[in-house]
Amino acid sequence: MPTYTPPLRDMQFVMHEVLHAADELKAMPRHADVDADTLNAVIEEAGKFASKVLAPLNTVGDREGCKLDKATHEVRTPTGFKDAYAAYVEGGWPALSCEPEFGGQGLPLLLNQCLYEMLNSANQAWTMYPGLAHGAYECLLAHGTPEQKKTFLPKIVSGEWAGTMCLTEPHCGTDLGLLRSKAEPQPDGTYRLTGQKIFISGGEHDLADNIVHLVLARLPDAPAGSKGISLFVVSKYLVGSDGRLGARNAITCTGLEHKMGIHGSSTCQIMLDGAVGTLVGHPHKGLAAMFVMMNAARLGVGNQSLGLTEVAYQNAVAYAKDRRQMRALSGPKEPDQSADRIIVHPDVRKMLLTARAYAEGARAMAMYTALLIDKELHHPDHEVRKACADEVALLTPIIKAFFTDNGWIATSHCMQVFGGHGYIAEWGMEQFVRDSRINMIYEGTNTVQALDLLGRKVLGDNGKKLKAFGKYIAEFVEEHGVDERMLEFVNPLADLGDKVTKLTTELGFKAMKNPDEVGAAAVDYLRVCGHLVFAYFWARMARIALDKQDSGDPFYTAKLHTARFYFAKLLPETAGLIRSARTGLEPLMAMDEALF
Repeated sequence: MPTYTPPLRDMQFVMHEVLHAADELKAMPRHADVDADTLNAVIEEAGKFASKVLAPLNTVGDREGCKLDKATHEVRTPTGFKDAYAAYVEGGWPALSCEPEFGGQGLPLLLNQCLYEMLNSANQAWTMYPGLAHGAYECLLAHGTPEQKKTFLPKIVSGEWAGTMCLTEPHCGTDLGLLRSKAEPQPDGTYRLTGQKIFISGGEHDLADNIVHLVLARLPDAPAGSKGISLFVVSKYLVGSDGRLGARNAITCTGLEHKMGIHGSSTCQIMLDGAVGTLVGHPHKGLAAMFVMMNAARLGVGNQSLGLTEVAYQNAVAYAKDRRQMRALSGPKEPDQSADRIIVHPDVRKMLLTARAYAEGARAMAMYTALLIDKELHHPDHEVRKACADEVALLTPIIKAFFTDNGWIATSHCMQVFGGHGYIAEWGMEQFVRDSRINMIYEGTNTVQALDLLGRKVLGDNGKKLKAFGKYIAEFVEEHGVDERMLEFVNPLADLGDKVTKLTTELGFKAMKNPDEVGAAAVDYLRVCGHLVFAYFWARMARIALDKQDSGDPFYTAKLHTARFYFAKLLPETAGLIRSARTGLEPLMAMDEALF
């Protein structure tokens, strides 16, 4: 069975030495009293819950999966999941970063980011239940009516009620404009919803007393396409005026999807047969409202792959330090033993360092983005809030796609370290690989994220958001380019920044002639941008490690080695990606479809 140790030292490094989070938070009246000791204490307790309560249930959940009683439409989660959820609620974790007005603790989202990374490392399938509830909370907080907030938010914040996002239908995945579910207005101001939804994570389960479904549907007068979609809140149980749960609503689970991974997460087929709901936001504006939850989910999915990358790395390192196979090519490293440990072999180290570099780079970027969201929501300066919102918009598709692509690479590498044992279930590595594969697909496939980045976030505003981030890189290069110790990091960073600028301009001109050029280049382009952002954070971390490499703390030595590995072995991938992006549309579209 795999093990998990919360990476508290690295989280503290990013929080305090890279981001100076406590100082940033003091600029926000809401978080002025949050100091470094508070931040450390919370993540330490979160790490205990993740490693001691959740991690032991990960293989159990994978083995047992969820069970549907077709007669009652009820779903039973794997052994231990319900007790773990009760402990999670008792510990106050659902309320961590929620509004005090609704029973929340009002702590920074930065802490929520650390909490969820560790939960995902410990048990991604279980973590999807509270993760979706938090997304529902954010959506209703932003767009719910006062009555909806009063009815639903305190219960979601306490963890008594869970939440879902009901978007996908059998004929309609990413293209929500094809959605068919209907909502008929009633004399009392409610709506009756009918339709079928599929792939609904957490659509039915036994963890919470009630499930709050956020459902996309069409009103009778809705225009065609995505501009005719409205958003409704549909409670599993009808809620009385006194807040008490009443009769079962006409929204039921009719089937469970049998999946490649995340078996402990109930992925449901949902039927609405005249279910009672209320409108969230304005008619026909539901997609915009739902994007609050969808964007939160995209950041959350990136975090899932960060969590899996970390836990897979930890177990692969432990195995590589113990397993003996063959001798080093340069001669025996431990002549008194029958064979050398496999960590002496260069390619094993390459696989391990790839996972480590991707985990630590993602952690820095994810925590930075969480701090941006804190500033977007609570900084007293309007201009700062706006700039942070723009930067989060730019980084969101990169986090979702780049993190999950890297998670697939890293978990596969870590399974490879185990050799044949990696393919055997008892070691747990093949589960990490299976669980990681979904992350590249749901909440908008990685191609959709790439189209969003290049088409909307970059070309859509003539590169304004990208230029703003590029300014941070230019300032860093100017400040540290005179330090000879930093040249191995600064020069490649500056070079890639220039190449991204030129590539963006080139693609923009091509897209004006033929918009399909965006589709041809977008996936390569996103990965190049992901490396640009990672290179920036790795350069920042390397600078700190250089200053402290003689401190006697091996943490900084390891950080510096990992930074050098990233720049030497991973960043060069961008050269091929840029060349591929520039080849354009013709190699993809020249062949007649009949020849496929």
